[in-house]
Amino acid sequence: MSQLSQRPAASIVGESHPHESAKAHVTGSAYYTDDLVHRFTGVLHAFPVQSTVAHAKLLSVDPAPALKIPGVVEVITAADIPGVNDQGAKHDEPMLPTDEIMFYGQPIAWVLGEDLEAAKAGADAVAVEFEALESLVTIKDAIAANSYHGISPVIDKGDIDSAFADAAHTFEGEFEFGGQEHFYLETQCSLAYVDEGGQIMIHASTQHPTETQDIVSHVLGIDAHNITVQVIRMGGAFGGKEMQPHGYSAVAALGALKTGRPVRVRLDRTRDITMTGKRHGFHAVWKIGFDAEGKILALDATLVADGGWSLDLSEPVLTRALCHIDNSYWIPNIRVHGRVAKCHKTSQTAFRGFGGPQGMLVMEDILGRVAPQMGFDPRELRAKNFYEDGQDTPYYQPVRHPDRIRSAWDQALRDADIARREAEIAEFNANNEHSKRALALTPVKFGISFNLTAFNQGGALVLVYKDGSVHVTHGGTEMGQGLHTKMMQVAATALGVQLSSVRIAPTRTDKVPNTSATAASSGSDLNGGAIKDACEQIQARLAQVAAGMLGVPAHEVKFHRGVVTGLSNGKTVSWEEVVRTAYFQRIQLSAAGFYRTEGLHWDLSTMTGSPFKYFAYGVAASEVEVSRFDGSYTLRRVDIVHDVGDSLSPLIDLGQIEGGFVQGAGWMTLEDLRWDSSDRPTRGRLATQAASTYKIPSFSEMPEIFNVSLLDKAHEEGAVYGSKAVGEPPLMLAFSVREALRQAAASFGPAGHSVDLASPATPEAMFWAIEAARTAAAGHQARS
Repeated sequence: MSQLSQRPAASIVGESHPHESAKAHVTGSAYYTDDLVHRFTGVLHAFPVQSTVAHAKLLSVDPAPALKIPGVVEVITAADIPGVNDQGAKHDEPMLPTDEIMFYGQPIAWVLGEDLEAAKAGADAVAVEFEALESLVTIKDAIAANSYHGISPVIDKGDIDSAFADAAHTFEGEFEFGGQEHFYLETQCSLAYVDEGGQIMIHASTQHPTETQDIVSHVLGIDAHNITVQVIRMGGAFGGKEMQPHGYSAVAALGALKTGRPVRVRLDRTRDITMTGKRHGFHAVWKIGFDAEGKILALDATLVADGGWSLDLSEPVLTRALCHIDNSYWIPNIRVHGRVAKCHKTSQTAFRGFGGPQGMLVMEDILGRVAPQMGFDPRELRAKNFYEDGQDTPYYQPVRHPDRIRSAWDQALRDADIARREAEIAEFNANNEHSKRALALTPVKFGISFNLTAFNQGGALVLVYKDGSVHVTHGGTEMGQGLHTKMMQVAATALGVQLSSVRIAPTRTDKVPNTSATAASSGSDLNGGAIKDACEQIQARLAQVAAGMLGVPAHEVKFHRGVVTGLSNGKTVSWEEVVRTAYFQRIQLSAAGFYRTEGLHWDLSTMTGSPFKYFAYGVAASEVEVSRFDGSYTLRRVDIVHDVGDSLSPLIDLGQIEGGFVQGAGWMTLEDLRWDSSDRPTRGRLATQAASTYKIPSFSEMPEIFNVSLLDKAHEEGAVYGSKAVGEPPLMLAFSVREALRQAAASFGPAGHSVDLASPATPEAMFWAIEAARTAAAGHQARS
């Protein structure tokens, strides 16, 4: 067992502890970025001037009328940017447009006012002249116009032509599915000011403070050491604060430089939804071949991601989608092409799963469609094709621990009492003409690490004070997912102190530099490894001090929950005594830790390598009941078995599994983004721009029975304390809900009926799927 994964007996990691900010969350005392505004005087409020056209030539922007409005202090246009006018990952995203408007709602200028109402009035007064141009709103518009940008990756393994020639069954299809709005509780928010030393201090709701620092640096044309970014916590992010916050921080910083006053940028819900990127919708065409026993022989597919107007993170999202199209299934011969469509919409961005859900959904949709046509139960067809030992992915990475897919599957079958319940469902369906039930199981295999190898690094700073208390800063950000709680447990375990001795500081670029985004489910792996490294440096120094105090060799000194013991003689001293003695001996009581994920390599040009440290596995069983009258449905029961390795914090992990599943179910069944694709002047406008028109899951959508268990005996060698990431993989467990809905709709049709189900599978979509099934049933009866 490696030092990184080795866990001491009776350690604090592995215990269930509440979220470190849980009390503050529920009492309302937790501070977020916007709460800091009240600490400052003279704060200016920023409000955007938004485009009212999807695509246009920008002729002029005249701020003069706005400056006449009482309370308006400044109007920021592209001409005011002193550095590079770009806020994007690929340098194709002007912070403010100079000659072309690219989407409906795009900010054209920002007005700074003494209060928000003055800024709004000023924004209405700014005179904008433009000449409307043709626009591409849907992904099919872009495909028809051959409008693409970015890379065109291809995965190609085996000989698909020969495999298709040998196939006993072949099927072809097309599948288009929608994106998803992040709908974090806290909208995009930044607060910037210039301190007495000329340092620009930015408080931001961002998952990637280092990249916020980088982009503000080049927008302002100043060095990064003149900019500090701090993140207290976020009220949700889900990927929507990985790239999207940087431009808003740059606006706040530029405003602070121009006016000498603090500037606050906080988007209301409508502005946030209409200005920020979403999960990428996809369009897929595919052909699949099976042998006579139902084993997959070949897959040929093309995936097109709806990228929006600029690239943002669309390229890595697309590559991860291609790398996850296999999900948990062995595909010996495969060819997948990928493209990014360029449309006149918001620039789509990272969202929990980062392309993985889109790729995996294509495969689950295929298997759900074709299983009835082959005479297989969908559960049987899935299980036939699980990965086995010795097999590798379409990009040639060996699949470690594939037996865990089968173990989780079997545990779900047993614990959820699937056989008995399926018999009950069959009886219910036979006795009910207007309501049908169904139960579906789907697996998850999700790769953990950033596809870009350089991002797989983390840093930490650990300080031990003279009284023995511990202060930890790391490069990860807290967005409600419990990362800080886990990192406190890692620090307490690695130092051998009580959990109450450890405090986590807000994430700051002047404490831990050059960190990666808290994304790709890597927060615990990267930052936990860095914290453990720093703590072990400190503990090694203290062991020498304690050895002298206890009269034993340093290697016999044990630190555990604040007590330091000499193993050979049983003598003990307190942690605080050792620290105090070390201070007077002038022993360094702080350390900077660092971690890099080993064993990764990736060639983007060939789409081959081992981009992931390991795979996280899981299985979900979902039962639904559907009404034929209106397509409405109830999620009756969910049972999940999920692989988190040796959990760092089981209570946190259970919460993440439940939350991820519910968010995935929302994407699968409720959340329907609608852009105006008409020829009216409002073409390109996002119609679903509020909670009244965009439905996210609520308590009424929760299953009455919701069982979650962690996979047994799942130690992960080479990860911090044997744990596994848990942030993203559970979202894809929600495929089981969609597949159960498909099977329920099919129950209204004849035996072997295959359902073509829209995504999201809203009640409206379900109604039409049921109608199609009933029509097929009527036709079958007529022929009989």
